Amino acid sequence: MFYAIRHVTRFQYEEPVSETVMEVRKHPRTEGNQRCLSHTLRVMPRARVFSYRDYLGNTVLHFNVPGRYTKLMLAADSLVEVEAPPELPRLTADHWAELDTQVAQGDFWEFLTPSHFARPSQELAAFGQAIHCERGVDPLTTVRTIKRKIYEHFDYDTESTEVDSPIEQALRMRRGVCQDFAHIMITLLRELRIPARYVSGYTFHSRTKDRSVEGATHAWVEAFLPRVGWLGIDPTNRLIASERHVRTAIGRDYADVPPTRGVFKGGGAGKLSVSVKVTLSDAPLAAQEEPTTETWTPAPEPEQVLAGPYHHHQQQQQQQ
Repeated sequence: MFYAIRHVTRFQYEEPVSETVMEVRKHPRTEGNQRCLSHTLRVMPRARVFSYRDYLGNTVLHFNVPGRYTKLMLAADSLVEVEAPPELPRLTADHWAELDTQVAQGDFWEFLTPSHFARPSQELAAFGQAIHCERGVDPLTTVRTIKRKIYEHFDYDTESTEVDSPIEQALRMRRGVCQDFAHIMITLLRELRIPARYVSGYTFHSRTKDRSVEGATHAWVEAFLPRVGWLGIDPTNRLIASERHVRTAIGRDYADVPPTRGVFKGGGAGKLSVSVKVTLSDAPLAAQEEPTTETWTPAPEPEQVLAGPYHHHQQQQQQQ
């Protein structure tokens, strides 16, 4: 399948901003069954965009916008090909020993130890006991069972948590979004000594019954299994990741891979809006998403040079 993806992020400031420094992780990965055929990032006001690869192979674009302005927009366009993943093998109880051997011989420590959002707690331990989270008949069945239990025990609610909410909040309320469900599943898998990592990306919604919403980024989990390698699991929608899932970045948890992260100087309170559209490559992009339809007017120059501390940008809206 070929997908055209447009991801637009807009920042609106109450007071003029004098400088912004930002990193962007919206570039789809090329590996396995996925190829990124093209990617562009446009910044308004205009800026020169640079890129680098982080240690996990994620493409990170970064830029600096000087001057004075009250609006900042990032428009990322990608064309991606995703093939259906291969059929999963049948695993047995003997593959637990194979997994333990591979983990002992490999470099998985980052995906086995607690991280910023994926960490043990009393609430998580209680939930694990309630669903009898333990090593089952084989590694693949165990992963599928945990995916199903999270789907059955949590309601999907976009108003229940925030981008920086700890997993305890979702565990207490038994509701959350994909970001919460991914962190809960990652932590449970790591407790069973199954390497697990966070995936940031997009899903294609077409006549499906997904709980995750359109018009937003998505998040799911990858678990390392013998004879399989890294397997994508989507606990929000009770799915094994398929050709409808487009991966942009991987990390220990969301803190490693927010689609946007940066600081700005000056300004005051601001508003953030995000729009995401994933279409088949031969489908036209929505005209209202075209960045050229917006008018950008620089803020008036002050009598004195603005000087003040840098402020952290609010991170991108929750992955849903």
